[in-house]
Amino acid sequence: MELKKNIRAGKSKLSIIFFIFIVYFLNLNESYSNDELQGNETSIKILDKISSKNTLIKLINGEELKYKDLLIKSIKCSNSEFDDNPEIIAYLQVKDLTNKSNDDVYVFNGWMFSSSPSIKPFDHPVYDIWLVGCS
Repeated sequence: MELKKNIRAGKSKLSIIFFIFIVYFLNLNESYSNDELQGNETSIKILDKISSKNTLIKLINGEELKYKDLLIKSIKCSNSEFDDNPEIIAYLQVKDLTNKSNDDVYVFNGWMFSSSPSIKPFDHPVYDIWLVGCS
């Protein structure tokens, strides 16, 4: 009789260990995919409307970059989970350095979407900015 109790206890311990093993690997896979979606660099294209020249710039998240009359800072960027129609999202802050009266006012401060730049457009008389990538 005691032999049957030990076999049942061994089977239940084995199933608990198997369950913990599965939960651990599911959480590990989820955390890996979230880290893969977040990027450290944001790639943008800037169009100078006067000279009609495009410039590709890579911004390191958290650092400011001066490009001619603009001071650009990328706070965060991420890629979408979907492969068929990828979406790139970045939080950008842009200051116009020629405007001396409003030094602390951003020309653009918000989320930018690669597939729909018209949701919150960057309005500037000389420059246009497009979000290209996040790596």
